[in-house]
Amino acid sequence: MNLSQIYSLIAKEGWPFLLAGFLLALLSSYYQLSVSWIFWVLFFFMLQFFRDPEREVINRENIVTSAADGRVIAIEKTLDPYQKKQSIKVSVFMNVFNVHSNKIPISGEIVDKFYYPGKFVNASLSKASLENERCAIIIKTKDKKIITCVQIAGLIARRILCYAKKKDQVNLGERYGFIRFGSRVDLYLPLNASVKVILGQKVKNVETIIATL
Repeated sequence: MNLSQIYSLIAKEGWPFLLAGFLLALLSSYYQLSVSWIFWVLFFFMLQFFRDPEREVINRENIVTSAADGRVIAIEKTLDPYQKKQSIKVSVFMNVFNVHSNKIPISGEIVDKFYYPGKFVNASLSKASLENERCAIIIKTKDKKIITCVQIAGLIARRILCYAKKKDQVNLGERYGFIRFGSRVDLYLPLNASVKVILGQKVKNVETIIATL
C-alpha cells in the first residue's frame, strides 16, 4: 500500500487532529515518558475515528443505502418536518467507534437543503431529531422519488460538515459530509418504501440497503 492509498483511507477532516496528536505523543515520549501512553492512546483513537474505507457501490435501481455506519435505532411512520408530509423514518446512530463519513444514499438532484442550530443532547434519543443541531438535504431521483437525509449532531459531536449544495447532481455512494465524535443520521422515506433493515441491526454506509422504492 503506497502513501496515496493510505491517505485516501483517512478522512480529510481528520488530518489536522492526527498530525497534532502525533506531535503531542512524540513530544510526551521525549519529555515525559511516564504519561506518554495517554497521548498515544488518544492518537490511535483518532486514527480509527477518522478512517474512511472505500466501499463498493451496489449497482441497482430504486435502492436507498445507509448514509452512515452505525446501528438502526428507529423505524417509524412520522412527519417529515422538511417535506411536511408523512414518511417512514429510519434512524442510524453512530458511536465514537463507527466510521463517521457520510455517503449519498440514492442518486438524484438535491432540491433543497436546510441547516438548523440546536442542542447537543444524546443523539440516540428521539427528541434529537428535532432539537439538536442538524443539516438536511432533500434528494429527488430521475423518476421523481424523493427522500430526506438528515445529519444530526450528538452529545459529543459539535461539528456537522455537509459539502452538498442545492441543485447538485449526486450519485449513490458519493461522499458528501462528516460528523465529528458521535452522532446520528435520519432517512425519511416515502410511505410505500419497503424497509430492509430491522431495529438494532448494524449497518454500513454504501454497503447496507436500507429500503427499496
